[in-house]
Amino acid sequence: MDNQIFSALLSQARKQRPLVHHITNYVTVNDCANITICAGGAPVMADAWEEAGEMAALSSALVLNIGTLNSGIIKSMIFAGKMANERKIPIVLDPVGAGATRFRTESCRRLLDELTIATVKGNAGEIGVLAGVDSKVRGVDSEGMKGDPVTVARTFARNAGITVVISGATDIITDGERVLLVENGHPMMGTLSGTGCMATSITGVCAAVSDDRVIAAATALAAFGLAGERAAEKSRGPGSFKSALFDEMAVLAPADLLAGARIKYG
Repeated sequence: MDNQIFSALLSQARKQRPLVHHITNYVTVNDCANITICAGGAPVMADAWEEAGEMAALSSALVLNIGTLNSGIIKSMIFAGKMANERKIPIVLDPVGAGATRFRTESCRRLLDELTIATVKGNAGEIGVLAGVDSKVRGVDSEGMKGDPVTVARTFARNAGITVVISGATDIITDGERVLLVENGHPMMGTLSGTGCMATSITGVCAAVSDDRVIAAATALAAFGLAGERAAEKSRGPGSFKSALFDEMAVLAPADLLAGARIKYG
C-alpha cells in the first residue's frame, strides 16, 4: 500500500513533539522514556495518583502499561484515564502478562470497562485472554492463542469498539473493519526485555498526532521495526543492538519509512 500516509504521520510527530504521559513499569521505564524522545515525542513518567489526572490533562496521549502491577498503580491509571477521556486524549493500553495471574487479567478488564481505550497492544496470548479465547501466557510471554489471530483481533476490536494490535513476527492491527499487517522487524528485538513496551510508547506518540488509530499504530510499529532491522545490521549481540536501536529510531527519517515500511492489508 502507499506508504505516504505513514511517512507523513512520522513527520508530523517529529514536528509537534507531543507530550506522552506514561504510567508504566519500572523494568523498562527509562527505555520507554528514551524511545519516546527518539520517536519525536516528549515523555513524562508520573504514576502517583495525586497528580496522575492533572498530568494526563496536560498531555496529548496516555500510555498505560501493567508490567509491574500493584493496586496503587491501577488507582493512578483510573484517575489519569478518566481525565484523558474527559479531555478526549487517546489512551494506549499494554496488558503485559494478562492471563498469567487473575490480578493482571481482572485489572485489564477493569481498565477496559471503566475507561474508553483507544488502542490495546499486546502479544497473541494477552490479546487472546482479553478477547475470551483459549490462550496461554507464561510470565509475560505469549504461548499463543487458539484460532486465527486476525479473526480474533477483528472480532475483539469490533465488539469492544477499540483498535487492537497483536504484536509478533507480523503485527496485526485492526479496528474491527480494516486490518493492516506490518512485516517490519528483526528477531534480535526479541532478545531484549522491553521492546514491546517501547513499541507501545511509540504507538502513543503516533496516536497523539492522528485520530486514525489504525494508521497511527501501523506507523509506530513499522518505524520501530525498520529501526530494529537497521540496528541488527550493526550489532554483535543484545547489548550493542540496544544502543543501535535507539540510534536508528532517532535518525529514522520520514523518507526512510516511505521507502522501507512493509505494510499491507489483511
